[in-house]
Amino acid sequence: MSFPRAAANHPFRVLAVLLAAAVGVLLPGPRAAAAAGGPSLAEGTSVGIHNTYGDTAQFPFLADALDTGASLIELDTWVDPFTHEWKVSHANPLGNKNNCVDAAGPADLYRGGTNKDLGSCLDDLRIWLGAHPGHAPVMVKLELKAGFDATVGLGPAQLDALVRTHLGGAVFRPADLLGGYPSLDAAARAGNWPSRAALAGKVILEAIPGTFEQSNPFDHLWTDTEYAQYLNGLQAAGAIGQAQIFPSVLGAAAGDPRTRYPDASLRQWFVVFDGDAHAYVDGGVDTSWYDTNHYLLVMTDAQNVTPALSDTAPALADATARVARLAAAHASFVSCDWTGLPAVLGEQLQRGQ
Repeated sequence: MSFPRAAANHPFRVLAVLLAAAVGVLLPGPRAAAAAGGPSLAEGTSVGIHNTYGDTAQFPFLADALDTGASLIELDTWVDPFTHEWKVSHANPLGNKNNCVDAAGPADLYRGGTNKDLGSCLDDLRIWLGAHPGHAPVMVKLELKAGFDATVGLGPAQLDALVRTHLGGAVFRPADLLGGYPSLDAAARAGNWPSRAALAGKVILEAIPGTFEQSNPFDHLWTDTEYAQYLNGLQAAGAIGQAQIFPSVLGAAAGDPRTRYPDASLRQWFVVFDGDAHAYVDGGVDTSWYDTNHYLLVMTDAQNVTPALSDTAPALADATARVARLAAAHASFVSCDWTGLPAVLGEQLQRGQ
């Protein structure tokens, strides 16, 4: 589904561009691109699949999931201190259980052995996007099940290096949003996101704390905080361009949930938020705040919003209406397990309408 209104024709956006030209002010590149190329990444709503890698019955290969048109996929990853690999599995920290293959080209995406590591999953994604250059930008949610382990060389810097090796220039990085702004927060609030058209074939990665990490009483440095600290260090060293991932604030909450971070210097790095759709929509959270500030908002478990729908196979009309409702509630990405509804998974809507 196309956007109902091109941002280039939005009267306020046109007025902003004309005023900028009149006073000789040059907009930063991404903002100029968004103005010229339609809605920005933060002005639209896309749909994705929660258990993309693990539903091998529905999707024998990761490419099968991407073929649905989904714009969000999830990869659960564990650090393996013995093999120094990033394993991809829902529950096995020392083994791979997924639908990724070791593809070397498009023809390999639908054949060969599965159960590969994170690097191979990213290769599959890069190769698939290369064969579908016009596809909408894909959000990759990385759940670090047990967090990082920098003590064995599996910390944020090593994860970034892995992403660079396997995705290369396909990644929209924090530095790409930052532009000339002093922080990601300032860049987002200024609307410095590129247009979705300009990001066709690109990947945006978010990292969230994992379920095992959150329940581990001995883990006092979760993924979100550790990656934000890492970004602070990169910025201080003038090396922010190395970062590949946006840390995400996990869990629906009223107000500005970044106040949970005692170190206020970390809050500037959080412009992606991720939580349960039911908690956002039925819990009275003012989700317009995210839209007004041009933050990305990922709403999970779309089926649980009242009235609840089938987890896996709702009626097409109900699923379509639910996505439209969450788009109106300011979601940037809607996550579900409606694997058999490609007409819904491929939707691209205007956010907030």
